[in-house]
Amino acid sequence: MFHLLLPLLLLISNVRRSQPAIIESLPGFPGDLPFKLETGYVGVGELEEVQLFYYFIESERSPNDDPLLLWLTGGPGCSALSGLLFEIGPLQFDYSNSSGIRPLFELNPYSWTKIANIIFLDAPVGTGFSYAMTWAAYNINDTSSAAQTYEFLRKWLLAHPKFLTNQLYISGDSYSGVVVPIIVKEIYDGNEAGREPPMNLKGYVLGNPVTWEVKDISQRIPYGYKTALISDELYESTKTDCNGDYMNVDPTNGACLRDLEMVSICLEKINIPQILEPMCSALSPNHTRLKWSRSILKENIIDVISMPQQSKPWCRSYNYLYSYIWANDRNVQEALHIREGMKPEWNRCNESISYTKDILNSVVYHRYLSKTSLRALIYSGDHDMGIPYLGTLDWIRSLNLTLLGPWGPWYVDGQVAGYSILYSENIKYDLTFTTIKGGGHTAPEYKPKECLAMVDRWFSYYPL
Repeated sequence: MFHLLLPLLLLISNVRRSQPAIIESLPGFPGDLPFKLETGYVGVGELEEVQLFYYFIESERSPNDDPLLLWLTGGPGCSALSGLLFEIGPLQFDYSNSSGIRPLFELNPYSWTKIANIIFLDAPVGTGFSYAMTWAAYNINDTSSAAQTYEFLRKWLLAHPKFLTNQLYISGDSYSGVVVPIIVKEIYDGNEAGREPPMNLKGYVLGNPVTWEVKDISQRIPYGYKTALISDELYESTKTDCNGDYMNVDPTNGACLRDLEMVSICLEKINIPQILEPMCSALSPNHTRLKWSRSILKENIIDVISMPQQSKPWCRSYNYLYSYIWANDRNVQEALHIREGMKPEWNRCNESISYTKDILNSVVYHRYLSKTSLRALIYSGDHDMGIPYLGTLDWIRSLNLTLLGPWGPWYVDGQVAGYSILYSENIKYDLTFTTIKGGGHTAPEYKPKECLAMVDRWFSYYPL
């Protein structure tokens, strides 16, 4: 029996001895990186059978003084590399000079690493380059994913004690809206219980967050009405015939079903993550017809790869193809110090992970956190129909917080960048909600300058 366990024990021993790597250059970027990039794995679980991969980038301003962010991309199953390359990291693809087989990078002038230290974490297990050493360890849910992320952060900080005193914020977007509040509660409760190491937790940041999925998705019809995609008559008819419930429809309610079919016809060629951008012409009907689920926010990389190179009009999924080509290149994986043979293929969003959604409503966690002295920043790209800002405002209002500042515009370079509103609870907890004018489901991807200004002001305790 022992000889069967020996390879696993040796692997575990090697994993535990592995050290993070400092990456000084990357394929596709000319010269040395002008920022400090570290990659590595942290084992979590009883036998550290889950190996979570991370990218850590030090603040380009003042690493000792600037906040420390933990960033989780949504999905569940979307790699942190997506957030790094397409949203808030210091590198972005140079589309004008890249080719299909040779993606090139340029610096992102609006990277959040200009003002913060950021850990980009591939979580849950199976995401990006994270993996498990047993099949059973791949089975994960919202609660266990949050617990593993908390364990990761504790171990990471113990290995990087210089960041223990930095202000800590947990952040992410899309489906991270479910797990981030759970993680924040775990950290807060751990601090209260005296768990080591103590963390300087200050709050959390969420973008277009999934929170109460049924309610979030039901707001697509009111949102479509408010943005002139659905007529007055159809909206009123659908609201009446479906009794305001567009998710749990009685199959015998023919009037409601007919209304929803008409709504789908109105919206079937609308790009749900950003309603003003074009649809990908080569996507199948299943990707274009509106469904009352979050599946429409997912991409099919095979569809994207099979598109003609000169397909018109442009669509954003063409950009995502570069990350697929780059991250699966052997030279890139060697540069990032990826463990060979652990992941047969990198996917921007891995839809095959064994994931159970056991938290259907994370509002209860926000309500719990509203009794603490933490801060929250919730932002919504106002052109996202996937998780419309209307649903986000609904659950925020359900917290019954005290209104401190009325709805009003904020500005970047003299132009309206969005509209914000400020809430508080017993003077200790405060929550800022803001829209990002023109932003889509992943707002920094669409409005990077405005989003950097937003977080810079918020971290500095300035009004937006």
